[in-house]
Amino acid sequence: MSAITGVGAYAPQFRISSEAFEEAWGQFHAAGVTQKAVPSADEDALTMGYEAATRALEAAETDPGEIDWLGFASSRPPAAEEDPTARLGAMLALSEAATRQVFTGSTRAGTRALWAGLDALEAESTTALVVAADAPKGDPDDGIDHAAGAGSAAFVVESVASGTQRTDGDGPAEITDRAEYSAPYPGTRFRDTGEDETQGLGVTQYDRQAFSETIGGAVSGLEVEPEPEAAAIQAPDGKLPYRAAGAAGVGTDEIQAAATVHELGDLGAASVPVSLATALADGYESVLGVSHGSGAGADAFVVSAEGDVPAETALEGSDPLSYAEYLRQRGVVTTGPPSGGGAYVSVPSWKRSLPQRYRLEAGRCSECGALSFPPEGACDDCGALAEYEPLELAGEGTIEAVTTISQGGAPPEFAEQQAKSGDYAAAIVALETSVVSETQRADGGDETVSVPAMGTDAEPDAFAVGDRVETTIRRIYTQEGVTRYGFKIRPAGE
Repeated sequence: MSAITGVGAYAPQFRISSEAFEEAWGQFHAAGVTQKAVPSADEDALTMGYEAATRALEAAETDPGEIDWLGFASSRPPAAEEDPTARLGAMLALSEAATRQVFTGSTRAGTRALWAGLDALEAESTTALVVAADAPKGDPDDGIDHAAGAGSAAFVVESVASGTQRTDGDGPAEITDRAEYSAPYPGTRFRDTGEDETQGLGVTQYDRQAFSETIGGAVSGLEVEPEPEAAAIQAPDGKLPYRAAGAAGVGTDEIQAAATVHELGDLGAASVPVSLATALADGYESVLGVSHGSGAGADAFVVSAEGDVPAETALEGSDPLSYAEYLRQRGVVTTGPPSGGGAYVSVPSWKRSLPQRYRLEAGRCSECGALSFPPEGACDDCGALAEYEPLELAGEGTIEAVTTISQGGAPPEFAEQQAKSGDYAAAIVALETSVVSETQRADGGDETVSVPAMGTDAEPDAFAVGDRVETTIRRIYTQEGVTRYGFKIRPAGE
């Protein structure tokens, strides 16, 4: 059978409330949404997908090298013409031989990726990783934008024997049935080529009919009538899923059990995956998932679990935004770039440094055994121009020195992002070669190597000498139209 053996979910720290929108516009057009998640200036679908994927792999206790099929879904990938799975696979240290597929063009893309992953397992793959991440965007005075949130979910999906249990007692979630349905409803939700903002015709009855017909059609196509404890239904706002309850054959309680739209907003292609991840993490043993995408089409899945499904989620927000701050994070209100040169790094040079920027690859000097980061040039300890033995750092460490880079203090290539996010912390961090306990740390801990890093997910004053931090991957800057991604630090446990 095909089963979900690990679940991961992530949402950005920033939140903006419906009241903040109402103060700015005099009204709020997203029914049923009390607040929504807002991506930071250094976040996009790729970095959010990375966050969810690392959690899913950890929950499933799966080595990234075991993944032989990767699917990535987003209605708004970082680039209109570039395969994001190449970068995502490198960030996660997946095998270069793993099959990769991209799904986009619709809010249905997340379940399309899951569908394709199941097909791959039935063919020849053994372990699939399905990742959905999205951050819709509409016109500022439009219901699509008022509802538009941000988030991601990921699932490790494997072919496993029926009744399989992990040694800790947790079991996988079996995908017992699936069906799809489509009908031509042009104009329900669309984004033309070259446009940045998603649009809709705003014909309420037409939109509802397309939504209900396709969702009802997909559910009716299932071989067995589902009786779920929770229903993860596409949520372009906080009202439409409940209007489709009858078509889906469920009650409002089942929809409420899995709903994330009220606190996170419309998650686009990640809407159903995040709701499904939440329901499984909360212990529901029978879940119906139904997506809807413009055009219009729908996918339905029935998921059954025995016991808790291994899950790692990070969906809580901690940083409320005013509407002005929200516009700045989106890049609607920013200052212009400063004049000057900056430190130009060519794309080929950046590519050569990806093992360090993505996977924290350090090196051990073959002459004296000292650690170096990056592992190039003469050894800092003995000065030898010797070969380095590669090893990956743990992604956790302690701040040794820190300062705040204020407006105008960053190189020009960082200016655009800094105009959105504001001041940021720059630190020297002692990263460890492996994760160590508090007792070991008190006794001197493991080996460390000092590396420079930018702070994220917190104000600069949240970083202090001696603080514990962890690494994640974010946007560094964009130059020549190419976004550079690399590691940054945030307070441990964020």
